[in-house]
Amino acid sequence: MRVRVTDDSVEVLLSPWQRALGLMKSIRVPIADVSDVRVVDDPLGEVGGTGLKAGLRLPGLYYIARTIRLDRVFIVRRGVPALSFAVSNHEPLRSVLVSTADAHELAQRLAGASQR
Repeated sequence: MRVRVTDDSVEVLLSPWQRALGLMKSIRVPIADVSDVRVVDDPLGEVGGTGLKAGLRLPGLYYIARTIRLDRVFIVRRGVPALSFAVSNHEPLRSVLVSTADAHELAQRLAGASQR
């Protein structure tokens, strides 16, 4: 899995096994539709109270899952900070939380891109 921020979009590129086990496809959202960008240092803690999830769930270790309403995506693992952002104009998707070692750098890039 890779997270890529380009001049015009945020992309969460899943490997074939992640797509299959997580029951989802890769995500691409235009920068204009991204808001509320932040870094979550304990992403597994944030996943805990979100209700039922469909996909791969290894509680306390790893999640590649969506809520049953399909409005929230979690691709997180223990010990790795996560990039969190809200999504508009891509119903039913409303938010993404994705672990990446580059979470702080990507959050800064997104904050700069959204101010243009």
